[in-house]
Amino acid sequence: MTHRYSRIVGTGSVLPPRIVTNEQLVAELGSRGIDTSDQWIVERTGIRQRHLADEGVTSSRLAAEAGRRALAAAQLGPTDLDLIIVATSTPDFVFPSTACLVQKELGAPGGAAFDVQAVCTGFVYAFAVADSMIRGGLAHRALVVGAEVFSRILDWNDRGTCVLFGDGAGAVVLAGADQPGVLAAKLHADGRHESILRTAGNVCHGEITGHPYLTMDGQAVFKLAVSVLDSVARETLDAAGLSIEAVDWMIPHQANVRILNATARRLGIPMSKVIVTVDEHANTSAASIPLALDRAVRDGRIRAGQHVLMEGVGGGFTWGAALVRF
Repeated sequence: MTHRYSRIVGTGSVLPPRIVTNEQLVAELGSRGIDTSDQWIVERTGIRQRHLADEGVTSSRLAAEAGRRALAAAQLGPTDLDLIIVATSTPDFVFPSTACLVQKELGAPGGAAFDVQAVCTGFVYAFAVADSMIRGGLAHRALVVGAEVFSRILDWNDRGTCVLFGDGAGAVVLAGADQPGVLAAKLHADGRHESILRTAGNVCHGEITGHPYLTMDGQAVFKLAVSVLDSVARETLDAAGLSIEAVDWMIPHQANVRILNATARRLGIPMSKVIVTVDEHANTSAASIPLALDRAVRDGRIRAGQHVLMEGVGGGFTWGAALVRF
């Protein structure tokens, strides 16, 4: 059976229980001679704390738990799935994919399972792919997860990056539908900007080659992020035949509160309509949008009939957006 549309029928998320506040992180960094402060972090990023995974906690483990919660919200079981896509830049292994490990953990064998690597835009990419596969008849019910343990790839001696990121996972269940749920999605990339945000290490002949930690040109990322988030939001709304005024909630990638503020200002969307979790979660890369989405669904802000615009931007350089009617 081929469905003309897909809809979100369940959301779920999980955060590692260990919370590290700015004060705790500043104290740890200070003990190693790295100068920063809670005020410096908050003023530049809006981040006040982050969740960090304990040793041995992997992206697949977080993804599977977020998936279980999304399935429970959808009142479905693992065997109802015929597609699992995991967006991650911190997979458990080179291969097999994190999605295959999640499939094994959930007990959902048989359907397609693969990873998507578009860094912080990864969830939007994976979401759009799942929507297209359902519309095309290749799948009927899909679990789409963003999961990261970014703490594993941070240089904890670089105050410009180590204060920015956290760990976690968020998930949605998409199901075929006769009425529109996913109204439009647009995806883009420009590899000419690959150097401004990357982790350039690799495994070769049993050894790590290149630089194993995340590096970022913060000013270049900020400038490009605000520009492309503005343009892709308008492009996606145009594709759906809706105006900016039709957006009930915007969920941007939770990278930096200044990027969120600047994007909302350029679009003319009041911050009261922007879901913000960066202060509590920090930047969780591909997990940030589904984490924020699940938070707003469960606390009642997002309700049936409302339009939600999800936007991602990340290394690659990648960006994209999806407009959903709940």
